[in-house]
Amino acid sequence: MLVMRASNRNRVEDMATKFPEQAQFTAGKKAWSIPCDIALPCATQNELDAYDAAYLVKHGCRCVCEGANMPCTPEAVTCFQQNNVLFAPGKAANAGGVATSGLEMSQNAMRLNWSSEEVDARLRKIMVNIHNTSRNAATEYGNPDNYVVGANVAGFQKVADAMIALGV
Repeated sequence: MLVMRASNRNRVEDMATKFPEQAQFTAGKKAWSIPCDIALPCATQNELDAYDAAYLVKHGCRCVCEGANMPCTPEAVTCFQQNNVLFAPGKAANAGGVATSGLEMSQNAMRLNWSSEEVDARLRKIMVNIHNTSRNAATEYGNPDNYVVGANVAGFQKVADAMIALGV
């Protein structure tokens, strides 16, 4: 596998050929054409569209969690929401990377060295807070369990509070 990675080709087809028991490749098909319980679009913006969303819904997908900046089109998000698929938008679900960078900067600024367990505990607390804040904001604004609305409202509130605190 290391030789394949070092080739810089990074092709799923090569991986599936070498490890047929562990990987599957179908030419001309997206990953979203494979039935699953949970989908994790994590590559590029707009990679998962309404057609892909409808396929996932039809085949029983129960949860979609973005791991990149807007990998699902707005039409895909609407499809998930209309079909009661739990949808976690990237601005909330993908916040762990930004949070970890913030934790690293805090350690550097304070000249501290936290253990990996300490960093994990702090990150867990941040992510749980993002979840709770998003869910509460969605409920407060009449859209219970709509994490898109909740994450947007919570984000806007945080910016507004900071601006008010600065006297703007």
